[in-house]
Amino acid sequence: MLSRILIASLFIFSPLLAAQQVNQHNGTSKFIGAEACGTCHKTEKQGSQLSIWKESKHAKAFETLKTDKANQIAAELGHKTSAAETEACLACHASGYNVDAKFREAKFKIEDGVQCETCHGAGSEYKSLKVMKDRAAAIEKGLIYHEKTENLCISCHNPESPTHTGFDFASSWEKIKHPVPGKDKN
Repeated sequence: MLSRILIASLFIFSPLLAAQQVNQHNGTSKFIGAEACGTCHKTEKQGSQLSIWKESKHAKAFETLKTDKANQIAAELGHKTSAAETEACLACHASGYNVDAKFREAKFKIEDGVQCETCHGAGSEYKSLKVMKDRAAAIEKGLIYHEKTENLCISCHNPESPTHTGFDFASSWEKIKHPVPGKDKN
């Protein structure tokens, strides 16, 4: 019982940490959504990132919050809202959930789960081909590259999650990695 209370209290207070990484927002850029990113990042030449994401559990992360099991877990943790409306759950299951609507472009859908911008930052300022061709310019405009990707991943995939069953970064990364061939490792 004590361990369940400890896990519940950690999960209730962990949204601050999770929100910091899940919603990489610089205060000016807008979230554009995975489909907008996929306009350029869908071809084999670019690394087929859109299809890698679509086939991943990340793309379905929000959907898991709409299940009876998720609602039961949220209730057991003391939340009064459904899992899909609970900030502690959304922190690891959705991009852009906690930013003002003015920072989400019209086609952006929170329901698309853990999207490109969860890790790489809100993309409206760096999305143009001209900017993306210049890595320094893209970073200046808000594109985020992680020196140690594992640290980002474990901010959600950790024992504080009430459904955590272990996390092996190396094998998980093999399923989701999405480099641009010949250019980068993320």
